[in-house]
Amino acid sequence: MSSIWSAFMQEFSDVPDLYEATVIIIRLAVAAFLGALIGYDRERRGKEAGLRTHMMVSLGSALFILVPLRDGMEIGDASRVLQGIITGIGFLGAGAILKQDKHASIRGLTTASSIWVAAAIGIAAGMGNEVTAIMGTLAALFILIVVRRFERRIVPEEESETTQRPE
Repeated sequence: MSSIWSAFMQEFSDVPDLYEATVIIIRLAVAAFLGALIGYDRERRGKEAGLRTHMMVSLGSALFILVPLRDGMEIGDASRVLQGIITGIGFLGAGAILKQDKHASIRGLTTASSIWVAAAIGIAAGMGNEVTAIMGTLAALFILIVVRRFERRIVPEEESETTQRPE
């Protein structure tokens, strides 16, 4: 019985003290919260990937980098982890992109890119760069909310040429 208990305790000893537990909780909570901010915008607009998707991408990215770094992996070696995250998120984002056959237009690129940014934010939070993660989130929200308003005012050249009156 004592060997079972010893094995059990050893398996759950990856967090040595309350300080380390607090660091992990803060990093994961920041990642999930910041992902939620971006996801809320996408959810509100009825996009393919919304609140929960962005939260999960950000949280997962934080975990993928937090675990190896906490286990003592050097940052040079962790770059392979980062490359894997970035590539994997690219595939996830590709699922949000749809080609509309009728007009040969492509939809979902902004949502796909917001998933990619949510992953980057999660990585930053997971590495303990919470201020960078917050700044990245603010930049993403600026693009999604403020730049969107300017974008609506832009008239494509093709459309403006067809609506011009003949001289």
